[in-house]
Amino acid sequence: MQVPFDFNSAALLAFITALIWKVLGALALWIIGRWLINFAINQLRKLSMHRNLDATLTRYGLSILNITLNILLVIGILGYFGIQTTTFAALFAATGVAIGLAWSGLLANLAAGVFLIILRPFKVGDFIQAGGEIGTVTEIGLFATTIDTMDNIQTIVGNNKILSDNIQNFSHNAYRRVELQAQLSASTDPKQAAVLLKEAIAKIPNVLVEPAVDVEVLELNLIGTIIAVRPYTHNDHYWQVYFDTNYVIQDVLGKAGFIAPAPTQNIVVQQPLNP
Repeated sequence: MQVPFDFNSAALLAFITALIWKVLGALALWIIGRWLINFAINQLRKLSMHRNLDATLTRYGLSILNITLNILLVIGILGYFGIQTTTFAALFAATGVAIGLAWSGLLANLAAGVFLIILRPFKVGDFIQAGGEIGTVTEIGLFATTIDTMDNIQTIVGNNKILSDNIQNFSHNAYRRVELQAQLSASTDPKQAAVLLKEAIAKIPNVLVEPAVDVEVLELNLIGTIIAVRPYTHNDHYWQVYFDTNYVIQDVLGKAGFIAPAPTQNIVVQQPLNP
């Protein structure tokens, strides 16, 4: 019986040498290709920033382009090894269908991402509440949206979860109303308190002149009167106005000499029955 291949022959050495050169060539193609792709993506990103293109659409488009170029690079390297790329493309498509059926959630997130770009309920830089999170949108990706929450934590939320839930875009309108309440004692005149508060709150930095500050009686309770205090401001200054208004309420009511509200207590003393 003849051995079809001599492990000590020069053919084996030539085969191994050729294989090593093939691997090194493929590695070089991968490194150069990845560098060119990153270079092209960075140049396009700088160009979009220079021309002030829409940040949301730019990041979404560059994400798609990056994935597409990397897939083409892999197909090209496989072709360099002599693998039929048409067969691989068909296999890749079939694999994609199988993965898509198995991971339908990813396809749902992908479709939701497309609708987020088309419908534009928010854009990069907007302050929103969506998908159970509240914060500033930093990126709208193919499958997920990245939000920096108020405590500066990067949170990634699936696009389908965002689109299937209510979306509140706090940055869409020109201004926002701050909602606060102040409890007055029964001896305090709410009209006098409202006049003092309106005048003081209107002087807080970044409080809008129009619409004017709202200070109205909200409800009555056993302690006294609850008044609603509602200044208006731009979304960027919301929390500054929120906290400053609380300080002003306490300062104004205190300096006016209004009695601090306190719950009333009725104490009933029962006399013991004589035997």
